Amino acid sequence: MKKINKDIIIVGFALFAMFFGAGNLLFPPFLGLITGKSWLIGFSGFILADVGLSLLAILAIAKCSGEVGKIFSRAGHKLSIALGCAIMICIGPLLAIPRTAATTFEMGIQPIFNNFNAVIFSVIFFAITLLLTIKPSKVVDIIGSYLTPALLIALLVLIGMGIFNPLGNIEPSTIHNVFSEGIFQGYQTLDALGAVSLGAIVITSIANKGYTKKEEQFSITFKAGLVAGAGLFLVYGGLTYLGATVSTMFDTTVSQAGLIVSITEMLLGLPGKVILGIIVALACLTTAIGLTSATGQYFAKLTNNKLKYEVVVTVVCLFSLVVSNFGVSTIIQFSAPILTFVYPPTIVLVVFTLFGDNIKNDNVFKFATYAALFISILNIISDFGVNVPVIKSLPLASLGFNWVVPVAIAAVIGYFVKSKNNSQSKLERKSA
Repeated sequence: MKKINKDIIIVGFALFAMFFGAGNLLFPPFLGLITGKSWLIGFSGFILADVGLSLLAILAIAKCSGEVGKIFSRAGHKLSIALGCAIMICIGPLLAIPRTAATTFEMGIQPIFNNFNAVIFSVIFFAITLLLTIKPSKVVDIIGSYLTPALLIALLVLIGMGIFNPLGNIEPSTIHNVFSEGIFQGYQTLDALGAVSLGAIVITSIANKGYTKKEEQFSITFKAGLVAGAGLFLVYGGLTYLGATVSTMFDTTVSQAGLIVSITEMLLGLPGKVILGIIVALACLTTAIGLTSATGQYFAKLTNNKLKYEVVVTVVCLFSLVVSNFGVSTIIQFSAPILTFVYPPTIVLVVFTLFGDNIKNDNVFKFATYAALFISILNIISDFGVNVPVIKSLPLASLGFNWVVPVAIAAVIGYFVKSKNNSQSKLERKSA
């Protein structure tokens, strides 16, 4: 019993660190700034959309024994491969992994070492990432046992200083829909998208620890998810409060990165830059390690190991090294439409996977997924300046969830359309 509790804590710590990237460091303080005295209400919405959706994704992966493809399989073979690859490329070498290195350089290195070469830093960052990723069975232990405690200590020093020495009075909220804004900010972290891939690493680690039964793996994953969720709850809450304490000092025009840098400097002076650098470096490194390993495992499984894990993670690190030198703002700029496209259908399939045993008709999955993709495309068109009135008039549009009602309607229609290839029926026949 003692061993299983230790393993749950290690896996939970690793999940916390892999979720907590530098982007997560930026959102909560800004949310606190704009919500002021109502920061707790905004924070509640943030936790619901961020941690809540992420835990659902982790559980869905656990239910599928760590195989990402199974989450998408009932939407159709071709679509499942396309979505799976799109997600892994997005959260892998195209967007998320390069952003971790670029963010570390811009927030953690440049403020301390003005003349440090960005390319040299990228080489060092991805050399460390590759070194700690090349053996997938060790990824969770390395992060959970060593990197996460260091990250937590650095974060708690910053938050503790802000709690015991508040920087200022907390002003009333500058916005009206506080809870809605919290949900929107949590949604924008895109942690649930990352959770789909990170869950595969967790299951691999749990299996390598000797827990081979599906029920054991699901139970440990669930408990580890609670550990990670509790850590995120405390850290996000502390950072949101820090933002609220400077609500008299900054307005909404301040950049999110500039806000956290300023808070750190005001609390800790010049050493604050060093502590922030450590926090950002650890947060980004743990996320890069987790996502690189997840990408390697996915493509190795997809190709029946024709593409070796070691080869994939090496290519991912090299490609990410190049992309990271475009800078954070450039990466974010071209990432937005891609993420808008893949996020809604992913969440739809995650939720449906959790209740899939009770859904016999594959057309429920297919119709709902295509509806989510269709609304995503309209959202992208609208974001590029084309007038699409129906998008803004859909229910929940103000929260960024305008795809929910169309998906629900499509799922109901799919339920009444007979499926020719019912995956659930096939599985039942095989088990019989």
